[in-house]
Amino acid sequence: MLVHSAAARRLIWAAFALLFVPVFALPLLVLATASVAGGWSGALPSGLTLTHYQDIAQGDALTALLTSVLTALAASALALTVGTWAALAAERLGRRARRILDALFLLPVAVPSVVVGLALLVAFSRPPFLLNGTPQIVVLAHTVLVTAFAYQSVTAALARLDPAYEQSAAGLGARPAYVLWRVKLPLLLPSLTAAAGLCFALSMGELSATMMLYPPDWMPLPVQIFAATDRGALFAGAALAVVLMATTLLVLLGVSRLRTRATYR
Repeated sequence: MLVHSAAARRLIWAAFALLFVPVFALPLLVLATASVAGGWSGALPSGLTLTHYQDIAQGDALTALLTSVLTALAASALALTVGTWAALAAERLGRRARRILDALFLLPVAVPSVVVGLALLVAFSRPPFLLNGTPQIVVLAHTVLVTAFAYQSVTAALARLDPAYEQSAAGLGARPAYVLWRVKLPLLLPSLTAAAGLCFALSMGELSATMMLYPPDWMPLPVQIFAATDRGALFAGAALAVVLMATTLLVLLGVSRLRTRATYR
């Protein structure tokens, strides 16, 4: 921190706490508290209970959670593959072509996700590309929505990458494919793992496009959370949200550990 005065540092930390707690920490704390509440008629909840979590263990919420995880894993893998390939290709293009490619990848982020869902619903509701009513269209929608983040992350990493490594390998006689797999991609591994974690987290929380596309036998957990709160089961919905948040954080923690190992390789 570039503040040398102890009083000024304390003031900055106090201001940070005043902003962080009400905006970020307090809503999550209320959500966690509501997940174990039996009622909430006053300032504090009453009748603390674990019934909502017991219902999750006995109901179909675990299936919805597994659906969300599988969807997020598939969408993240596809987005990382497409985004990395596009970023590597854009590196060889001219400035104008690169701007066009950037715009194409950022377009799904620039419009509401419900528009993306509607576009996919219209595009894939007739043969020969009939995906409507299948889990594949949900994975495709999530992939379209998160690929831009993978593309931007890898593009930024490529801009910071020292070309001397690639030039040295090529000067020693290594073929382009060998340079890509054994030099370039290992150097990009920390950025790739970070992009994968971001794509996974975004996919786990995606709702708007999913609501328009999901089939009855492929209901992700955010849809179930919306359905629970829509029918007035706020405490049950809060418990589902805590499970979703905890699962996402656990996966991100694992990705962070992989990223740390990749950084120190």
